[in-house]
Amino acid sequence: MFGLNVKQAIYAWYQKNGRHDLPWRQTEEAYHIYLSEIMLQQTQVKTVLERFYFPFLERFPTLKSVAEAPLDAVLKMWEGLGYYTRAKNLHHTAITCNGILPRHPEELGGLKGIGKSTAHAICTFAHHEALPILDANVKRVLCRYFALSVKDEKVLWEKAWELLHVKHPYEHNQAMMDIGAMICTPKNPNCLECPLSFTCKGKEAPENYPLPVKKVKVPTKQRVALVILKEGKLGLIQRKERLLHGLWGFMQVDVRPGNAESLGKVTHTYSHFKLELEAVICKDLHVNVDGYFTDDQIAKLALSTVDKKILRLPAMMGNISPTS
Repeated sequence: MFGLNVKQAIYAWYQKNGRHDLPWRQTEEAYHIYLSEIMLQQTQVKTVLERFYFPFLERFPTLKSVAEAPLDAVLKMWEGLGYYTRAKNLHHTAITCNGILPRHPEELGGLKGIGKSTAHAICTFAHHEALPILDANVKRVLCRYFALSVKDEKVLWEKAWELLHVKHPYEHNQAMMDIGAMICTPKNPNCLECPLSFTCKGKEAPENYPLPVKKVKVPTKQRVALVILKEGKLGLIQRKERLLHGLWGFMQVDVRPGNAESLGKVTHTYSHFKLELEAVICKDLHVNVDGYFTDDQIAKLALSTVDKKILRLPAMMGNISPTS
């Protein structure tokens, strides 16, 4: 077991260097903390802070207001943040707990979209419970500190508990995240400034902890987006498949209709594949869509980024002029 030296060093470092000005660190409101945790999954702090966190809270000031809103409204406020399953899980959780988050980590962990680390974060940051967290930054710090070549979840949880400063869990967890984000970075870590360096087992070769996983080249899918016009309105569908579920957009097909006129191409990269999409305008093509919308109506719908790219194509803007 560790003495208090390294734990005190982490605590002292946070007091002096931590990102205390982040808005979710200036509140003990569990919903605000929960929202930040969900938004920060797969998304950088700068993006969340500048474009999404405050507008979302202005529209949905309480978790109860999320529960009472239709999913479309929640998705609209999430528009552009990506990984929309997060928004759907947030909405589902708000309804499930009737707008009041439980206080215990086991109960929180049973809610949709809240894993063990997020449950611990909410309990620690809102209620100051002595629980470790294990986000991507913390995993990297622990791997390097304990010289772990492989990110084994069970081992990492054991090490996170071992290093936890139980008297100051709030500061400890915030510090571990900040150290990972600011000092113990994936490339070129600044070991000289790290409060863990004097007992860090991996500081001589931090690039080996953890060993990089060979990236698999993502496949490219080529599809066709059907732009359907009817009396000056655009025909859209509301997606039912897992990817982009609930968002509105153009119908996509694998085969280009013979009488279609090309409007241009767009590309978009998802986590598991790259999409190359040709937008075509179809005349005399009978397609079942979920609705026809004017420019103003489209502006109020939650659209995916790739569908917004189609709306911004010069041919679309010049001839159809839907609002993006």
